[in-house]
Amino acid sequence: MSLPTLNTPTYELVIPSTKKKIKFRPFVVKEEKVLLMALESESDVQIANAIKDIISACVLTKGVEVDTLASFDIEYLFLNIRGKSVGESIEMRLVCPDDNTTEVPIKINIDDIKVEFPKDHESQIQISDDLWVEMKYPGIDLFAVSDENMDDTFGLIGKSIRKIYNSEDVWDESTTTPEEFVQFIEQMSSQQFAKLQKFFDTMPVLRHTIKVKNPNTKVTSNYTIQGLANFFV
Repeated sequence: MSLPTLNTPTYELVIPSTKKKIKFRPFVVKEEKVLLMALESESDVQIANAIKDIISACVLTKGVEVDTLASFDIEYLFLNIRGKSVGESIEMRLVCPDDNTTEVPIKINIDDIKVEFPKDHESQIQISDDLWVEMKYPGIDLFAVSDENMDDTFGLIGKSIRKIYNSEDVWDESTTTPEEFVQFIEQMSSQQFAKLQKFFDTMPVLRHTIKVKNPNTKVTSNYTIQGLANFFV
């Protein structure tokens, strides 16, 4: 006689970048084991792959391609899947900003954590009078680069260009390689390059601000947490 099948609940949420509503389920023990093994490896590649595999398995809506999702979409989806799997709140210990010494325990409801979209963020960037660059959001694989390595920075920006266009021509991913996009970037002036950098500086981010009261000084401060990794320190 076969063993019984366990029923798994389903939930809905909206992908931040596309505003598309999807259905998902919590991850199961087998999937959690893969994630824990990846975390133990301390390999960014293994952790990223484990997170993507879990999202691919848990998202039930057809047509959602995890590899095309923005890094902040991945973080938001995983945070919510984890919330429905192991607990809908996160317990942390934070250092009070007013003295940078006192630690206080806090609890954050995962439903309160959102992706923030800065008002001055733009994906269509005018480089000159008749030349534009359309950017796309990097995935979780591309975004793990060193800010101190200029080659990595150029590579990230090159792979994040969707197309370059003017009033007559379009150069997109079907006709242009990431390496050619990098060569295009290297010809820019500092002012033009700064416009592309602003796309990343103002990119939507998983962020939550809470009030923290120092029990010793009685001072209440705002404390901002952003990025998936910082919610699980």
